[in-house]
Amino acid sequence: MTFDVVNPSTGSLNRASAEKPLAGWRVLVPRGGKWGDSVAATLRGYGAVPVIAPLINFAASDDEAGLARALGELQSGAFDWVVITSATTVDVLMSQNVVIPNNTKVAAVGETTSSALTLAGYRVDFVPEADNSARGLVKEWPRSEIAGRVLIPQSDIAEPTLVSGLTALGLNVEFVAAYRTVGVPVTDHVRADVEDGRIGAILVTSGSVARQVAAQLAPLPASTIVACIGPRTAYDARAAGLAVDVISEFRSATSLVEALVEHATNPEAKDV
Repeated sequence: MTFDVVNPSTGSLNRASAEKPLAGWRVLVPRGGKWGDSVAATLRGYGAVPVIAPLINFAASDDEAGLARALGELQSGAFDWVVITSATTVDVLMSQNVVIPNNTKVAAVGETTSSALTLAGYRVDFVPEADNSARGLVKEWPRSEIAGRVLIPQSDIAEPTLVSGLTALGLNVEFVAAYRTVGVPVTDHVRADVEDGRIGAILVTSGSVARQVAAQLAPLPASTIVACIGPRTAYDARAAGLAVDVISEFRSATSLVEALVEHATNPEAKDV
């Protein structure tokens, strides 16, 4: 079966098959590495041409002494819980050869983080089911576990949602900067392609990415589709001054690409 989809780069109609609904689309993927490669492969499967242009990267924490102290306490069993919010934090744990003791429970924000922990050999005791976000984790936190010490190793620019939310529940929460999130300048070629409308869609996977898109690439052409991974990221994107066209239901790369596909095949539907 074939049908018409709008090519956002030209405004013209493309004939696309049910298997290749993003044929003719060039999509900016804002992160590199294994994640970027995986998303690029998914996009190609739908007929799109992925443009991998990392907008953020991760660097060592400025507070190495504080991180070493917190991880040392974690390994000694001083914390009742450790909350992991990203695969990058898992990388930090692995690089420091951290062993999480059996008496410390592990919470993960989202299935992606949970999978990263499992692949690294760590167990996962709690993952929010209805909302894979920091707010969802606080909302679904087991009410039988509202006492004790909790370690939250996150990016240096992480919002205080988890710290304030879990503290409000009655937990003794400690934040430590596990790594720094830094912006990465895009190439002149990518910037020119965005400016000229040759990039049909931009995937926005976090507030940090949204702020880099706004700082480096705005104003975006009216034809450029901004697709955000979940409502929280959409909120951050709007706060950064971006017009949001697509919001995925779940905080996963698969859900984000599927939402973009749905928009391409049914552009009159209300995504936001």
